[in-house]
Amino acid sequence: MKNIGKLLLAITLIAGLMIPAFAESITIKGSTTVYPIAQATAEKFMDMYPEVRISVQGGGSGFGIAAIIDGTTDIGDASRPIKDKEIKKALNKGADPKAHVVALDGIAVVVNPSNSVSALTKQQIKDIYTGKISNWSGAGGSGGQIVVISRDSSSGTFETFNKLALDKEKVRPDALLQASNQAVATTVAKTPGAIGYVGLGYLTSKVKGVDVNGVEPTKDTVRSGEYPLARPLFMYTNGPAKGVVKKYLDFVTSSEGQRLAEKEGYVGLK
Repeated sequence: MKNIGKLLLAITLIAGLMIPAFAESITIKGSTTVYPIAQATAEKFMDMYPEVRISVQGGGSGFGIAAIIDGTTDIGDASRPIKDKEIKKALNKGADPKAHVVALDGIAVVVNPSNSVSALTKQQIKDIYTGKISNWSGAGGSGGQIVVISRDSSSGTFETFNKLALDKEKVRPDALLQASNQAVATTVAKTPGAIGYVGLGYLTSKVKGVDVNGVEPTKDTVRSGEYPLARPLFMYTNGPAKGVVKKYLDFVTSSEGQRLAEKEGYVGLK
């Protein structure tokens, strides 16, 4: 019996060595725009602190803020400020969302690379998205029906675009709604007559970013404030950040964290 007991103890110790012992964990949920920043910084942070495990999940800004209010995440990512109704809901539930700006971003208006249009005014963008312009000939192009691609209403990118570009008017009912920046970029890349909008980090050679009011969507124009569709990006906590969550957020806003954000295509705070 004594030998069996020793054997069981040895097996338990070996099993314990085989399973990583994470002393602390962080959950992050929310904006697909902020997701690449969260993912890149989380991976580096876990390399620096192997005892910490960080889980990163998308779902949209509304989802991230709701998770903070409901207490189901440590950090809620959002590409827009929290709304008054969300603050009211938080107070009713005893939550206290605190915003942490982690980077800057521009919302790039994108078209298929085959499109001759390379610049639009904010008014033209508004007219396209509200249905006043339905053919590219009405926006300086060579013609053809415009296929409007938009984010769904739970998206922080949608909220910001709707405010900055559309003056809060409704998007045309035939717009094709997508659940993520990547889905918008992929659809525009495959559709010759399409127009969409994505976070600056999702600009690739597969889509063409157009100038807005004569200003190119770049890191420099976002940082200077020249680009008209620029915004801050947020990570929310319930109350002031503490412990390992604070350590992680301090890393995100550090020089190294901002370098990683820049590498992902965003505009660093420093």
